[in-house]
Amino acid sequence: MADVINLRRFKKRNEREQSARQAEANRARSGRTKAERALDERRKDRAGDFLDQHKLDDGEAS
Repeated sequence: MADVINLRRFKKRNEREQSARQAEANRARSGRTKAERALDERRKDRAGDFLDQHKLDDGEAS
């Protein structure tokens, strides 16, 4: 016979783990200098621009 699992405990443990992961991400994001944040923003913008430049046309013939 299978072991009985308390779903309430499982749900609470899952929520705590999710909260801990979110808190870790917030600490990593907030604990940086202004220069690091600016560099990250520039990298994100450049990556978006790179993707925009390499988009395929939707099949229209020019």
